[in-house]
Amino acid sequence: MEKRFIKAEDLFELKSLTDPQFSPEGKKCVFVQTEMLESKNDYASNLYIIDIEEGGEPKQWTYGEYRNHSPRWSPDGTKLAFVSNRSGKNQIFVLDSAGGEAKQATDFRNGANGPVWSPDGDRIACSVSLKPDEDLLEKAEEKKDDKKLEPFVAEEMKYKSDAAGFWDGKYKQTVIVNLADGKAELVATGEVDYHLQCWSPDGKSLVLSADESPERDFSFKSDLWLMDIETGNKTKLTNGKGYFGNASFSPDGKYLGYTGHERAFENATLTQLWVQDLETGNIQCVTENMDILVGDAVAADFHQGAHSPGLIWGEDGKSFYFLASDQGNTVLYFANLDGEVYPALLDQQHVYGYTLDRRNQRIIAAISNPVLPGELFQLEVTTGEMTKLTSVNEKVLQKVTLSKPEQITFEASDGTTLHGWIMRPAGCEEGKKYPLILEVHGGPHAMYANSYFNEFQVLAAEGYGILYINPRGSHGYGQQFVNAVRGDYGGGDYQDVMDAVDYALKNYDFIDNDRLGVTGGSYGGFMTNWIVGHTDRFKAAVTQRSISNWISFYGVSDIGYYFTEWQIQADLSDLETLWKHSPIAYVDKINTPLLILHSEKDYRCPIEQAEQLFIALKRQGKATKFIRFPESNHELSRSGKPNLRLSRLAAIVDWFNSYL
Repeated sequence: MEKRFIKAEDLFELKSLTDPQFSPEGKKCVFVQTEMLESKNDYASNLYIIDIEEGGEPKQWTYGEYRNHSPRWSPDGTKLAFVSNRSGKNQIFVLDSAGGEAKQATDFRNGANGPVWSPDGDRIACSVSLKPDEDLLEKAEEKKDDKKLEPFVAEEMKYKSDAAGFWDGKYKQTVIVNLADGKAELVATGEVDYHLQCWSPDGKSLVLSADESPERDFSFKSDLWLMDIETGNKTKLTNGKGYFGNASFSPDGKYLGYTGHERAFENATLTQLWVQDLETGNIQCVTENMDILVGDAVAADFHQGAHSPGLIWGEDGKSFYFLASDQGNTVLYFANLDGEVYPALLDQQHVYGYTLDRRNQRIIAAISNPVLPGELFQLEVTTGEMTKLTSVNEKVLQKVTLSKPEQITFEASDGTTLHGWIMRPAGCEEGKKYPLILEVHGGPHAMYANSYFNEFQVLAAEGYGILYINPRGSHGYGQQFVNAVRGDYGGGDYQDVMDAVDYALKNYDFIDNDRLGVTGGSYGGFMTNWIVGHTDRFKAAVTQRSISNWISFYGVSDIGYYFTEWQIQADLSDLETLWKHSPIAYVDKINTPLLILHSEKDYRCPIEQAEQLFIALKRQGKATKFIRFPESNHELSRSGKPNLRLSRLAAIVDWFNSYL
């Protein structure tokens, strides 16, 4: 069959596989498959089961056009708890592993999330959101069309978030549900967000994370607490200096493993892995001598609801596995309490989820690479043998030609070693010249990686080469590198991406030097704005969900005041510094045609950032266009409404086609 190039519409055929979970005895694995529904302009997620012993194709376990996710096995493997919105809001359901209909385990006023089984399998702990005076079980009043609008009153600085919108007075609380009689008990309550982490193997305690600081506007930490279920008494496990989570008990209950950091470099601090001896209180930083970030820092645009599990313990209670972001890959590491640490799965790829069969030393990992959207693979730990378990995207891949990136390493102007990738246009012909688009990731503390990036493939299919690197400020290259951007936005980071363009032009003869484009989102949008205000070498640019003015960003973003202070290292008492780093200050120097894309409900980089830039450019007669995406937030490119995701891709392609 003759292959064609990929199209934006192929997103409707591609499927995202996430959150694999081995059954306790290691014979089955459940995972979440998410796909777009063109008819509903939405997404559906369902649970699928793989029989490891018998093999064969995965079998679908849940059906319908709903979001079913977060599957968790009961300790004996006879039941599966999961979250579903089939009743209108997220609630916990329980499915018998032998088959049959799922039973609804919660019917809470504001829904429920994050099921955690008790060791005896009789109860499930979960997270709910409640106002201090709300009843857990009371049904919310039905909304009436004539309901009066109410004013919103803010008394705290953290009154909104891009994910949740305006704060509605609810706090995260923990509930325990008895499956036999359906009775529910609130066990962690108060005017504090208590995030459920795990249940102790003896069944007597829960581990929660919370920030109990009285002044939350200026507190940026998360401590771990061990709560006695019977008495409600809490013991603080961490030191109140940092941000900790992803906690899990060793099988014997002697140790607690978790991830976090002590904020030495604020949000640029590398997350590390910690193990605490619960008898002595001794805390060991397992990754203290490893200059890597524990976890998944990959910037990508395809996977839906990927779950990074933190630390997973081995059966002996002394060994464990964890993911780390390193040199453009996510690496699965093995470690133990004796201090051994070494890679268990190291390749040019993105491991974005995994699960461990403790008894048989097998791992099932969700893996992506630049030409593989994502599938599940089984790793035999003792032999290193890898087996592919799923092929859900094979049908699409057999029809299309993808561009395979080439990794590049080069020196920046100041001698810093930089790493990135270059993609040739799909169907690139020898001797022919093509336009090149520079892509800049968001964050800035994220990492481009050996992972599938749909936007890049769509642009390559349209005849564009793609250049993308990890400039200073990116994860994957150590603490000094990721911290280097703070206080220097538009300095060394700008020079890094310009040096990358110089390197590409010097070393790749397929590039037409006179047809260069640039685009990026969030921090990448800031950098796009900055670039066109400091050089005319690009003939077209697309800025997405960008920052243009640090002075106004300080007060309008959900993270504005503290992010600005951490990253630009200035506040409203130093307008000169904020303005110096603001791309809009250089708008008179922007000559590159600039397309501005922004979501109307983006609270991370509010749309006023785009509005200012657009008006400033139009007032000076510059070539620009402004496209607003309704009912969308900062996550438009990754999880927005399908039709708007396609509209966004089409707008980018059209703009570059017009000018390049």
